[in-house]
Amino acid sequence: MKRNIKLNATRFIAGAFMIGALATSCTDLEIESTDSVITGESFNGVLEPASFIDNMFNNINGQIGDQANIFALQEVTTDAALIPTRGSDWGDNGIWRQLHQHNWLTTHQFIQSAFLQWNTTHFQAAQILSELSVNATAEDRANAYFLRALGMWVVLDNWGQVPVRDPELSLFEDPIVLRGAEAVDQIVSDLNQAIDQLPAGAPMTNNSRPNKAAARYLLAKVLLNKHIYLDTEAASADMNQVVSLVDQINGEGYDLVEGYFDIFRESGDNETIWFLGAQVGNRIWNGLHYAQTSERDNTGGGWNGFATLSSYYDLFEGDSEINVEGSGQEERRGVVPTGGQPIGACDGCTDNNGDGIADASHIGVGFLIGQQYAADGTPLQDRAGAPLTFKRDFKDGDGNVSLINNDETTGIRLQKYAARYGSFNSHEIFFRYADAHLMKAEALFRSGGDATPLVNELRVLRGATPLGSVGAQELIDERGRELYAELWRRNDLIRFGQFTADWELKAPGAVGDETRNLFPIPASQVTLNPNLTQNPGY
Repeated sequence: MKRNIKLNATRFIAGAFMIGALATSCTDLEIESTDSVITGESFNGVLEPASFIDNMFNNINGQIGDQANIFALQEVTTDAALIPTRGSDWGDNGIWRQLHQHNWLTTHQFIQSAFLQWNTTHFQAAQILSELSVNATAEDRANAYFLRALGMWVVLDNWGQVPVRDPELSLFEDPIVLRGAEAVDQIVSDLNQAIDQLPAGAPMTNNSRPNKAAARYLLAKVLLNKHIYLDTEAASADMNQVVSLVDQINGEGYDLVEGYFDIFRESGDNETIWFLGAQVGNRIWNGLHYAQTSERDNTGGGWNGFATLSSYYDLFEGDSEINVEGSGQEERRGVVPTGGQPIGACDGCTDNNGDGIADASHIGVGFLIGQQYAADGTPLQDRAGAPLTFKRDFKDGDGNVSLINNDETTGIRLQKYAARYGSFNSHEIFFRYADAHLMKAEALFRSGGDATPLVNELRVLRGATPLGSVGAQELIDERGRELYAELWRRNDLIRFGQFTADWELKAPGAVGDETRNLFPIPASQVTLNPNLTQNPGY
């Protein structure tokens, strides 16, 4: 009898990871019955590789576009994002607070779900690459090499060990586990295959699927972090290769562009290397207040959760207390309307009150602090009738700094994807050239070169003052300014030795605890696969 993977998930993946059943995103992770078939205990190949791969990319859209799982692990565990409990809102049994405080457990829902999701990604890619998948084309295999490398890299970066199952072996054999150099070598090998086999692609030409530039970008990312996985010093040969890979990406036409927030619109640009068909609503609404609405495409309000630390906001040039137009801020910090005046119209937005300005333009962009305004320009209030003023501090009812008992206005909010351009746009950027540009600068620095010219090239383009010199702190700060809310903050902080540093509202016992650089292997998976070993500290 033929059974598909979805129907046989628990048995088929026992000892390694289950497919999607425990995932908490809104994405459908089911596999079509015609895609991959097993008879008895044997894998007989993927029958329709193209549709199977389409499904894999759809799953990744959900895995990245979600506000939980991998996004939360990369951003909420850092100084860039936190979700205080406001009354009973966003309590969720402490699941959000634990991430920011660094006191998560082996049973944390997001850690478990992300582990299963990304192990599923590389396992499904291995099925495509099996010789039994005789219908796989060269294009199918090229995408599979890339996706296997991506899935394995995410798991290695977050958990330090990658359970790997050969789909042609018995379903009841325990998966082997790759660590350190073995894992890196496999990922690099797959990416080199992907670079050879994927099509070349200039900017704005089918960038919703990976091409050679995307594979080079991911290889550069792996090599830049390789010394972390091997627990060694950064090797000059690896750093030189990072520089070469970025130069090759640039040679295909990818480059820095002006207009920072325009990059995150649905239209294409020369910066975007790979964007996902993931709706950007999670990035827009998770921080806006309930009273903030966009007439463009949303009749409800925000979700009033995500915010950022004032110390992160202070990385940017400009007045520390306000972010209105003319307050000396650099472009990337954005702007907040003042006195009810809009910050500009948008193409295609509706003018409902007849003032000649699109209503959605009364929601700011970038870092939102201070008084917020309605579409008609009147000051908004919170649900208790107090002025809706987003504040720098997180304080409870007694005035103590706290992650619980906050009111509705604490915390500076983020708007990288602007509400005025639509929350149902399916265009979330995953890889972009500014990151590659900064990777090149860092690789030069780590190999004894001068990163200053490259960093200043970017800063001038973003309306920031050039720096006299660039060292390690300037590099990590610049990455924070350029790449906030793009899933890179945890990875960056670890590479610069700052993930365990002290910041506001982190649990005191977690400061300096290097075991937090890796997440725990979900307890159930350690039990199922004896080749996995629990990470230190758990």
